[in-house]
Order: sequence, then structure tokens, then C-alpha cells
Amino acid sequence: MVAGLMEALGPAWMQRTSGWVNIPDDGHPVEPTTPIRLHKARPAGVNEPRPEGVAGTREILDRVAGCGPDDLCLVLISGGGSALLPAPHPDITLEDKIQITRQLSRAGATIQELNSVRRELSLIKGGGLLRACRAGRLIALIISDVIGDPLEVIASGPTVPAPSNRQSAWKVVSRLVPADAIPERVRQLLQSSSSVNGGNNTSPIQASNHIIGNNQTAVDAAVLQAQMQGFEVVRATADEPGIAREVGHQLAQECLQLRRKHADRTRCIISGGEPIVHVAATTHPQKGGRNQELALAAAQDWFADGAAGMILLSGGTDGEDGPTDAAGAFVDAEVIQQARQRGLAPQDFLQWNNAYPFFEQTGGLLMTGPTGTNVMDLRVALIAPQSEPG
Repeated sequence: MVAGLMEALGPAWMQRTSGWVNIPDDGHPVEPTTPIRLHKARPAGVNEPRPEGVAGTREILDRVAGCGPDDLCLVLISGGGSALLPAPHPDITLEDKIQITRQLSRAGATIQELNSVRRELSLIKGGGLLRACRAGRLIALIISDVIGDPLEVIASGPTVPAPSNRQSAWKVVSRLVPADAIPERVRQLLQSSSSVNGGNNTSPIQASNHIIGNNQTAVDAAVLQAQMQGFEVVRATADEPGIAREVGHQLAQECLQLRRKHADRTRCIISGGEPIVHVAATTHPQKGGRNQELALAAAQDWFADGAAGMILLSGGTDGEDGPTDAAGAFVDAEVIQQARQRGLAPQDFLQWNNAYPFFEQTGGLLMTGPTGTNVMDLRVALIAPQSEPG
């Protein structure tokens, strides 16, 4: 986003610009973008806040607070912003915030539920950046990673005024997290009535938020590419919700049904969204992500059939899927064959949310590395024409 902004502004505007952007650390040196500083706020593949992110967020808050009424503040927001912009409420610690987020994620909290809690635990989310800004005008350019593009949910809405609602956040936490697993400082904060992060911005700043990319953008691009390859796109759907393994089963069955019908060319199903995973409570090893789980559910449905002429790929557009180094996974006849030869049954891995080892052994992991963007997940299924019997 920074490179695109610099190109759009041009040399004349860049001479009058300064900035700071928190980014993931992908292990490569950061290219100088003076006068915009790129700050490595967390390791790529670790979608949790880090102390480096807290330091970078303080710098951002200081900079926007130092603006004057004649200044224009441009804010770049993308998926992953919740972890890249950590500013814990002074009554809690960063570790408290990490712990409660982990607990909510494991309990299957939706992104809306997660971010409703994050907003109450942060000084920058829920409009905190907007409240801190003293520029005359603020323009936020946003790449959405949330179904429906709700501005208050994307990166927990740092530029969207949001009244404090600790009661609602506490209901989410108390419903999903066992009482003994809730950090005491989080409990006290959410049950208190005082608020640092409440109310609307009353300064004279003019603010606007603009979605410049989303899941529909990715689906549309995939459709165009599929058509250029000569595939028949039979369905293209963005912003699909659901539970990962259920979406995987549905896609697998849809592919099987299409394969039974005669066709002259390869058919293609394209869908996007961000399904959730219900994590099993177990001490059994668990490693994977929602895309790997979705593909594993499809593998379960295709295991007896063999998956001849079919392939399903599911991946995160940011190159990350859960706490793993994979972007997702794919399943086809070769993956099924490798599983059979190794005596690996998909259901044995699926029941423990342990998709990564299955695909690691069968060659089905999707490894892209960080992509530099995040518009949720993309799924592509191909069904090749089958020879007529006889």
C-alpha cells in the first residue's frame, strides 16, 4: 500500500509528506521509503501483537497528535491491522490482550466478536486513532479482510468513531471463555464503567473512510484469470461465511455432482470469504488453519472416490493460514493417493484440527510466503471433463 500511495502522490507531494507504517516482518530487509518509515511490528506468520508493534503504534499516535489544522492525514489500513496496531489500555498488559484473544479464537469467536472485545482493550481501535488526530482532515484508505466490509470491524476500526460498549464485550468474553481462563485485569476492565476509549470525536477534523480493495476484488480477478485460461466458471461467490469443514464438504460434493455431468471443457468454482474453525478441546497435537481444515474436509469426501479429474485449493490471500508457515492447502488425486499409500485417513486428522501434518506428508501444503495484502481467503476448484464410458 505504501508503494502505491507514493506513486499516486508523486514527487511533488512526497516532498511535503512524512509518515510511519507498521508492517509484518517477512525476514527481508526493509527498503528505504523516506520520508515514510516502515516499521517491522510483528513477524510474518505470527498474527499476534508484539512489543515492537506497541512501540510503533505509540509513534503513530504521537505523530497524528502532532498534526495541525492545516495538515492532511492519510491512513492506510489493511487486514491484520488488529495485530499490527497494538495499543493496550493502560489497565492491562500486552500479554493479557494476547491471552484473551487466543482464548476467544480457540472458542470459535467471529471476527466481529473478536474485534468488539479488542476495541474495548485498546487506545487506538474503535476510533482511537481518529480521536488522537489533530489534522484538519483525515482520509483512510482501507483494504478489507472482513465479510461485508464493516468499517468498524476492519482492523477494529481505528478511524471509525465507536462508543464504548464494555457490557457487550464482556458478554462475548463470559460466554466463550471459561471464567478461570480470563485474565483478571481484562475482567476488571470490561466490568468497569469508566472509559478511556469511549465517545465520539468532537474535534473539527473532517474524516472519511474508503474501501479500495476487498474479497470481491480477489474473486473478480480470479474469475478473469480462469476465463483467460479457457475454464467455464460455473459459480463465483465472494464474502461466504460458514464453518471451514462444512464449507469444504459442500464444495467437495458440488465438485462430485459437476463431474457427473458431461462437459466439453474444464469447469471452475471460485469462492471467497473467511470461515471459522471450531477447535477441539484436547491435548492432542493441533496444527493447521481454516484453509487447511477446509481442504482436509474435502479430502475426506473424496478419499473413497480418488478425486480423479478434480482439484480444490483454499488459501489465505495474505499467505498465512493459522499459526503455520503455509497459506493453505490443496487436494487432488495425487494427494489422495499419497494419503492412501501412507495409511493416512483424513478424518483422523480432521477430528483434532490437525490438518498441517496430513498435507505436509501428502504434498498438499500451499506455500507462498507473505503476499503483502489481505482480502480474506480464496478457494478455486477445477473439474476436468471426463471421458464417456464405452
